[in-house]
Amino acid sequence: MIPEPLRCRLNTLWDNLILRLFGNGKETRSQRVIRRIRIGIVIMACLVTLQSVLLVLGAWRNDQQIEHNMGTAAAEVLSAGPRRSTIEFVTPDRVTYRPELGVLYPSELETGMRIYVEYDRSNPDLVRVQNRNASLAVIPAGSIAVVGWLVAGVLLGIVTLVQRRLG
Repeated sequence: MIPEPLRCRLNTLWDNLILRLFGNGKETRSQRVIRRIRIGIVIMACLVTLQSVLLVLGAWRNDQQIEHNMGTAAAEVLSAGPRRSTIEFVTPDRVTYRPELGVLYPSELETGMRIYVEYDRSNPDLVRVQNRNASLAVIPAGSIAVVGWLVAGVLLGIVTLVQRRLG
């Protein structure tokens, strides 16, 4: 059972933040504007969350494509960055590839490193560092969603304060 003081605070929070997303027939113009601002904030937080989910699903889909028709090769890191690294590798049929979009899951790579990669033999531009997969995308994507909702919460709180000052 929830203690009474906590229940009162949660009810107040619910009344001030959530229920004010829905209008009634007696609201003033400023109340309607504030309500629409609240709706915009919630929609933006939902879009950030959707983007995070799609990021993980896209990484998972790429992994499935690679695993469906996998080839492995030794590669050299041509340039390294935290979000994008370019590589060059040679397939067993002696064709050299430099994937335009770089390699998936490029963290902790350094220029000049020799690494092993896994790639889709039918699309050698789809390549990942060996033994890395979509699970590495969960924490960054989840962090983005959490930060999005924290920012939305702060903005909803500010809107509530503005609304109280307006009367």
